[in-house]
Amino acid sequence: MITGIHHVTHLVSDLARARDFYENLLGLKPDTARPVMSFDGVWYVVAQAQQLHLMVLPDAGAGVPRPVHGGRDRHVALTVSDIGQLAARLDGAGIIYTRSLSGRRALFCRDPDQNALEFIELV
Repeated sequence: MITGIHHVTHLVSDLARARDFYENLLGLKPDTARPVMSFDGVWYVVAQAQQLHLMVLPDAGAGVPRPVHGGRDRHVALTVSDIGQLAARLDGAGIIYTRSLSGRRALFCRDPDQNALEFIELV
């Protein structure tokens, strides 16, 4: 029986560029307790017992056109405490995003490797 999500993995082509996005823009901290793998990457603790894993590996979908709105693409949804604050950070960094089409307090953007991310403010 499924009890939760342990981690989600995104493929990235440039680890330094991806780390800048996830650490400096989104504020995630690397999980230094994770073991070294046979390929380059980084783990982030998102919440208790939940992680995001970036792996430097070829992406079979690279070059395939992606929908403008990330909600119409495969994506991971992360909760945030203040969607307005995140929107301001994305604006300041020149990151394009779209708001939820349903009117929820949510927005979608893409990381530098075009992985779609959804951010939801739970009220």
